[in-house]
Amino acid sequence: MSNNNKNIDRRQFIKSSAAVGASLILVPHVLKGGKTFGVSDINVALLGAGAEGQVLMNACLKIPGIRFKAVCDIWSEYSQKRVYRLLRKYGHELNKYEDYKEMLAIEKDLDAVIIATPDFWHAEHATACLEAGLHVYCEKEMSNTLEGARQIVEATQISGKLLQVGHQRRSNPRYIHCYENIIKESKMLGRITTINGQWNRAIQPDLGWPDKYAIPHERLEKYGFKSMAQFRNWRWYKGLGGGPVVDLGSHQIDIYSWFLDAVPSSVMASGGTDYYDKKTHEWYDTVMALFEFDTPEGKVRASYQTITTNSNLGYFENFMGDKGTLQISESAGRAGIYREQSAPLWDKWVDKGFINSPVEDAPSPTNGAVLDVRETVAPPKYELPITFNDPYHKPHLENFFNSIRGTETLNCPAEVGYETAVAVLKVNEAVENASPVKYDKSEFVI
Repeated sequence: MSNNNKNIDRRQFIKSSAAVGASLILVPHVLKGGKTFGVSDINVALLGAGAEGQVLMNACLKIPGIRFKAVCDIWSEYSQKRVYRLLRKYGHELNKYEDYKEMLAIEKDLDAVIIATPDFWHAEHATACLEAGLHVYCEKEMSNTLEGARQIVEATQISGKLLQVGHQRRSNPRYIHCYENIIKESKMLGRITTINGQWNRAIQPDLGWPDKYAIPHERLEKYGFKSMAQFRNWRWYKGLGGGPVVDLGSHQIDIYSWFLDAVPSSVMASGGTDYYDKKTHEWYDTVMALFEFDTPEGKVRASYQTITTNSNLGYFENFMGDKGTLQISESAGRAGIYREQSAPLWDKWVDKGFINSPVEDAPSPTNGAVLDVRETVAPPKYELPITFNDPYHKPHLENFFNSIRGTETLNCPAEVGYETAVAVLKVNEAVENASPVKYDKSEFVI
């Protein structure tokens, strides 16, 4: 039997064994460090070992049945070495690579790859991995260009392999609960008319590096970087990243479309470089956007801002309807739902477990207080019953691996991620043109 046939058999076994479940007895083998791996484990490569790659790797280490076989990163002097050593410590026997092409040529027992390289590399990396017969977990944004994102979708469709886009909120149990129970089943918010969201971050100095770990200039140029400073801070450079609305806003604008079951019809936006040096930060550091969505219930206006010079109020999304408001965030402290006084009581939804009892009754004006005729009393807050203390990316990665095994379906497949890419990348067009941009529904479909 050829090595290739062995790989096919093993990959098929992964899927079939998961379907059989606990009744199947697997024969494990023990690797260095004492970790036990079974024949149904998924062999994974990490392509991109920087900050985000390490976040995803750490989440994977908390998921049973994941075996790292390779790590690939051009920064062999630091990130690659650091991840390699850590994974070896946890019992993973793996190889390290600088060039992904060499990795794909040598590693013939891989099932999947996690791609956490800079955005401008995603299209090439994802396409090559799909063509090599691997399932792909690709960090968002799918690409810094729509052409690149389209290339990924087409490669996914041709290969027949799975590709999960890293919009991890789509697998977050708190967000799933809100979508299924608050928005869809109970319709507690009534007709949603307005959304607002933000992601504000404090001023951050540019990322540096110790001189002894600097990447040689020839290698930097080979992989598309002009300098170490650009390599370390690629998110701020046009042609490498997509700017703050892609880096941060993509997560939240994705939630807008998900909860509304709609794509935007138009966007207008304003952005500028208000703090950083334009010579080293080609993308704006502040952007504000206003989307319009056409839904069966009517038009929805959705504002979004990202400010990278001030962290006030952090990040969240507010969905506002005529019966209530849902505030949600990956941070549990920002989650809650508020009932308008004119709305029917929510007791039945408390009894059903969709929400908890209100934190406190709606406040009343104090004696002697004069309430402006235009002012309304603040609504009471109901807590969401879902607790979530795992790493933010863990459920999304679990969904990806379970989909490979055939026990789940992807929460954010390539086609869904592409819709978000279209919505988000057009914001930059609106900023550049200083005029509203219309979407055509055909743009969202490949």
